Amino acid sequence: MKYYLVVGERSGDLHASNLMKSLKSLDKNAQFRFLGGEQMQAVGGEMFLHYKEITVMGFLEVLWQIRKIFKFLALCKKDILAYKPDVVILVDFAGFNMRIARFCKKHQIRTFYYISPKIWAWNTQRAYKIKKYVDRMFVILPFEKDFYKKFGYEVDYVGNPLLDAVNSFKGDDNFFAKNNLSPEKPILAVLPGSRRSELKYILPIMLSCKPYFEQFQWVVAGVDNVPAEMYEICKHYQVPVLYNQTYDILAHAHTAIVTSGTATLETALFSVPQVVCYKGNALSYQIAKRLVQVRYISLVNLIMNQKVVTELIQNDLTTENLRQELQKIIAGEGREKMLQDYRLLKHIMGSIGASTNTAHKIIEYLQN
Repeated sequence: MKYYLVVGERSGDLHASNLMKSLKSLDKNAQFRFLGGEQMQAVGGEMFLHYKEITVMGFLEVLWQIRKIFKFLALCKKDILAYKPDVVILVDFAGFNMRIARFCKKHQIRTFYYISPKIWAWNTQRAYKIKKYVDRMFVILPFEKDFYKKFGYEVDYVGNPLLDAVNSFKGDDNFFAKNNLSPEKPILAVLPGSRRSELKYILPIMLSCKPYFEQFQWVVAGVDNVPAEMYEICKHYQVPVLYNQTYDILAHAHTAIVTSGTATLETALFSVPQVVCYKGNALSYQIAKRLVQVRYISLVNLIMNQKVVTELIQNDLTTENLRQELQKIIAGEGREKMLQDYRLLKHIMGSIGASTNTAHKIIEYLQN
């Protein structure tokens, strides 16, 4: 069968690549074309466009680049028609992908969605649009199945792909030597995100706490899809930036500071106590604050439906607040309570196998 996949960010590239591997193992004639990234490219198929061309974060940022986004949207629609896929598989990235879903419905192209848009966070009525335009939805958060049921839409909970990624991770035995780190000194991991706006607003505040915790080796998890100058501030604090080694860093970390996003759940699955941070453009934040309808922003707290990790958001993200919250989880009851909650989180999320489960479902639905 011919599969066309659309992702819009780094985590989507990872999850889509694992799904492609599972589809290849079940469908020996599988052909892929995609808007994606390097990890999908490594599996095989044809890359129409790299996701970094269309990734924009924040309400104002989207407005500033709206012409560019609509240009690539038109190109993607044209490419789908030319490819004539058996199914289009959309991965997260709601703003772009819901327009693709509506287009596919109009042209009678089967459309599946893997990793639901976070519509439960704001404007929940969009569930009706998803029900209208998406043939099958595969969700990865336990509470999403019940959420969609409220709108008369039956979806499949397939497990969470991060469980697979973390469980299958094979660490680098030479991690310390390769990165000139001491195996004797505990690591404080800094995960500042993968977008320019996150690095601009959040990383300086994260690093400003370093003088208070010199008993740790501070290590920044860097990504290579942003300009290297975004990490220039790390030189001032003499903190190494390790590119594309996030899981290795977490596998050896004692404590972490993490920008809100997928990384908060990854950090919890590695059983690393964390403080969650978020800060962005002031106007974008004020708009989001008025729209968002959930109590928490981190996946850890959302899944548990309670405060497990502290979230320092916008004006609350200060050096002093971060210092105090870090102190609570470095040792003692605060740290033990968080680790205990992490164990319950893993139980709630269920077993591994999200990519395989989704691939089986996709082929089953395509054959019916």
